[in-house]
Amino acid sequence: MIIGFVFFAHLLFAAIVFTKKWQDENLSSAFYNIALIGILFTVGWTIMGMIAKVFMDPPGFGRFFDRDAFGLVLLTVAEYFFYKMYYADTFFIQDGTEKQ
Repeated sequence: MIIGFVFFAHLLFAAIVFTKKWQDENLSSAFYNIALIGILFTVGWTIMGMIAKVFMDPPGFGRFFDRDAFGLVLLTVAEYFFYKMYYADTFFIQDGTEKQ
């Protein structure tokens, strides 16, 4: 269940980034951003899986939060902070720039 939610969240985020970049810039920029998200997801999943393997047995914390789910949650947290910096001007409102 957790794994499905993480995949859905990444798919939704990729769709939002694709649409936003297509509207603001151009279609090739949208595809480049999707490629970046895909590469970071696959490489990050592999690395976080190795880290989770060090700290946790395969059953993990139960049926719904096994080692793979733990690795994906770690990846999602790390990606949140990276994407918050990378897409700061696109998605996040800066202090003092709100519309009145």
